[in-house]
Amino acid sequence: MDSGILYVSDLDGTLLNTRDRISPYSLNVINTLIEKGMKFTYATARSLVSASRVAEGLTLHIPVIVYNGAFIMEADTGKILYSAKMAEKESRFLEEYFNRAGLFPLVYTFREGQEKVRWYPSRENYGIKRYLSMRKDDRRMEPVADNESLYQGEMFYFTCIGEKEELEGAYGELKKDGRFRVTLQQELYRPEYWLEVMPARASKAAAIGELKKIWKCGKVISFGDAVNDIPMFEISDEAYAVENAVEELKSYASDVILSNEEDGVAKWLQQRYQS
Repeated sequence: MDSGILYVSDLDGTLLNTRDRISPYSLNVINTLIEKGMKFTYATARSLVSASRVAEGLTLHIPVIVYNGAFIMEADTGKILYSAKMAEKESRFLEEYFNRAGLFPLVYTFREGQEKVRWYPSRENYGIKRYLSMRKDDRRMEPVADNESLYQGEMFYFTCIGEKEELEGAYGELKKDGRFRVTLQQELYRPEYWLEVMPARASKAAAIGELKKIWKCGKVISFGDAVNDIPMFEISDEAYAVENAVEELKSYASDVILSNEEDGVAKWLQQRYQS
């Protein structure tokens, strides 16, 4: 019986195909297994708003993990069940650091109870312009005038988008600071890089640990493709990298399965899950 197993999949590059969608085949397989009792959810670096769009049609009964583990949220209501926001001192340190480094991140924050993404339009590069172009109707977007501070509200996530060379220095310095979890990776299917900074306690692994308690699961099986999935793989009882995953993640995997374009996660579940 698999009733005590929590199945967790990354989205981009794992469950989503190269068109940033879950294929009709994968939707049908996973939804059918969920109805049979499979405890399945996703863990993503995306926000709930963004994830809900690309995961449309997935009928989840388990809360989802977003922002790389900063939050566990109910997918249908947006209710926050678990959060790992920045401490005030951590936020102010990063504000001073980014100002010194001449970096202008996207700042994810809660202002007056509303989730916002703040940025300077005057500092938009190609990568940021592309990010914004895909979120034209997103109510979280809050452009900031040059004479106003980016860093307001209850901040929990910072993203710098740019060339690898301009972000490597900040990555090298910030990753040494035990207060933060820092990743630098190339955007999927794109040339630009993303430097992401969040509280050290915010990770897919920590959030999965919370979900295990809530849903009384004794075992975790996970699926992923990128370096930000390493903490999730490390705490999983079984972990499967899709064929298109980065080599570094594959070294942490129990095995390598078919690629995201070949419905690797759904086909593995179809073959291995038994209610």
